[in-house]
Amino acid sequence: MQPSPAHVPPPARRKRPWLIGLLAAPVVMYGVVLAGIGLKQEDLLFHPEPLPAGFSFAGLYPPEQDFEELRIPVDGAELNALLFRQPASRGLVFYLHGNAGNLVSWTRNIAFYRQLGFDLFMLDYRGFGKSTGRIASEAQLHADVRAAWARVAPAYAGKPVVILGRSLGSGLATRLAADVTPALLVLVTPYTSVERLATEQFPLVPAALLKYPLRTDQLIGEVKSPILIAHGDADELIPFDHARQLAAASGGRATLLRVDGARHGDIHQFPAYLAGLSQRMEEIASRPAK
Repeated sequence: MQPSPAHVPPPARRKRPWLIGLLAAPVVMYGVVLAGIGLKQEDLLFHPEPLPAGFSFAGLYPPEQDFEELRIPVDGAELNALLFRQPASRGLVFYLHGNAGNLVSWTRNIAFYRQLGFDLFMLDYRGFGKSTGRIASEAQLHADVRAAWARVAPAYAGKPVVILGRSLGSGLATRLAADVTPALLVLVTPYTSVERLATEQFPLVPAALLKYPLRTDQLIGEVKSPILIAHGDADELIPFDHARQLAAASGGRATLLRVDGARHGDIHQFPAYLAGLSQRMEEIASRPAK
């Protein structure tokens, strides 16, 4: 005699470990990605091109261009820098370059500064070009920039000095300008902060994880110098709105130069940018010396 259906015990509920694994996989992957970002931020943000220690810059520039190679000792490393001098120098441009390349690639436009009669100083960050060491923190970057400033700026006392930061260098330039008050601060293709830029590109990454927030938007209001902000409206890496917001945060000290059609890497080739920068540098060079 078969038991009635009412007395048949229900089948045991089967566990589904594959389903648990499937649901957990995205969480695990997210954790792996965050861990990778936390450990490898320098590799994501900085793209240096090293040069051999014996590399010579001789022959890269016109024979009439006088320049000196400088070595600047910093904590645990040595920075390599170039100082291009002009006859009867009218002042100095202290240039902080972007997050890739080295002095070879960044000094291809020195003729512009020579025509204006300004000396040009440019350094390679740790690991870039012939500079030794590795970038390890935002505080270290600022300290290195300040060491370079202390090395070169005293020779230009009484002359106008322009601090110019491009892309990555714009945040470093703003911090330095807030501390030393140059005749002019120039920010080219700047960001409001690397923190904002990172969250725009990687919205699921917590801002607290970032070692290099570089909050230019919080610093620019402390700058007492006049400011020129130049940004292309076709910039594919840092949207033009970053420049607009920096100008608004400057307390009225910044002039915003919008360069139509310029992208992130070619703004220096546009006549509107060159004319705007040239005009501001001529203005400060013509002021009576203090």
